[in-house]
Amino acid sequence: MVLYQEHPPCAALAPYLACLWTCHVQPDGQALSHRVLPDNCIDILWQDCDPLGGVAGMMSTMIQVPFVRPVRTIAARFKPGAASHFFDVPLHELIDLHPALADLWTDGLAERFADALWSRALSDTEAVAVIERMLLQRLRASQHRPGLVEAAVNAIALSRGAIRIEALAATLGVSRQHLASQFRARVGLPAKLFARVCRFQHASAVIATAPQPDWAALALDLGYYDQPHMNHEFRELAGSTPQSFAAA
Repeated sequence: MVLYQEHPPCAALAPYLACLWTCHVQPDGQALSHRVLPDNCIDILWQDCDPLGGVAGMMSTMIQVPFVRPVRTIAARFKPGAASHFFDVPLHELIDLHPALADLWTDGLAERFADALWSRALSDTEAVAVIERMLLQRLRASQHRPGLVEAAVNAIALSRGAIRIEALAATLGVSRQHLASQFRARVGLPAKLFARVCRFQHASAVIATAPQPDWAALALDLGYYDQPHMNHEFRELAGSTPQSFAAA
């Protein structure tokens, strides 16, 4: 059994967090495996089996997460580009990695988080409030001012991954190389791969509601060159064909 719930962030963190979320996994005597798909986000996860916390960097493909024992998770999910306000490292260094939070926050904050979360029994609502309060302490003092990277992220998301990066750079008045370097450092994934994930997210949502589509026509509608292109992208990002994905 898996009990998953998302919680909206407080107003002060709304520019940075997509949500906070809690999850309780009860394997009921048998191991569970959960497929996690790339979503263009970075998460911090605190678990009762790993109280100091860890970071899930941006994913370039899906992963399978096994559960062999009960696990409680309280987590924060950052909007694309927003995690750079909380971490000092270039975010492309975290792609497909799961470093310990204490390795990234070396000022003792990871230990203070752990003490605040696990030193006494807290409800999910109380734990989420603790995370919000501690994240506000970590947030850099400067105000959130959207700039080049935020504009690029928004444009790619609005186009559902269809915009060409060269055209985006020209629209923003910068070179493709400058946009690429800033995007990797502040967001994590290269802009082109970020766009691929955006397109995949839209495609997977559409496929979930289309029980018996015309696959060739649907591929064109979703911005792929043709059906083989869509099949290739799904194998790369979800580990399955669109048909298998829909059936699952």
